[in-house]
Amino acid sequence: MKKLLPGYTWHREATGKNLYLTFDDGPIPEVTPFVLEQLAQYKAKATFFCVGENLEKHPEIALQILAGGHKLANHTYNHLKGWQTSLEQYLQNVQQCQYILQTIVPAAPQEKHLFRPPYGRITGKQATALRTTYELIMWDVLTNDYDATLQPDQCLKQSIAKTQPGSIIVFHDSLKAERNMRYALPRFLEHFAGLGYTFETL
Repeated sequence: MKKLLPGYTWHREATGKNLYLTFDDGPIPEVTPFVLEQLAQYKAKATFFCVGENLEKHPEIALQILAGGHKLANHTYNHLKGWQTSLEQYLQNVQQCQYILQTIVPAAPQEKHLFRPPYGRITGKQATALRTTYELIMWDVLTNDYDATLQPDQCLKQSIAKTQPGSIIVFHDSLKAERNMRYALPRFLEHFAGLGYTFETL
């Protein structure tokens, strides 16, 4: 996938023991505060790819994310599948989410926004149109925490095995992922913090 889609960010160049935790689909009151508590224990920073309608419903949690030194980023307003959405509708949906984000935290002039396509599904035309304004963030470690058939210990084991310096790791602060994420995240943080890694925003 990385070779087929070279215009996307799959990882950061490793300058040391740095990892980049990301959380998709929040913020929601049932799960996101737990994530913030775990990150705070390890002084870990993360990037939250937020669904616009969740931001609209729970702006107070978005402010908690920022207060913890984390970053907010765009994950469309309605968690759209790019492959099944017209170019115009997709771009409007992304912009709708970005408008809400900028009411919460104004962007610096000329700053490139961060965007992650839901499900990692985006057409070439959508990507080309967005790339002038956004850095398109993918991942090299997908925890699969949302997979109900995956046992929590297996979710953790696979995630640890795939992670290397500079990795961009995807967890989800969602109800669907809650069982596996609540098990895997604290242990993931403990494991890599014990090895001397730091967790930074993108």
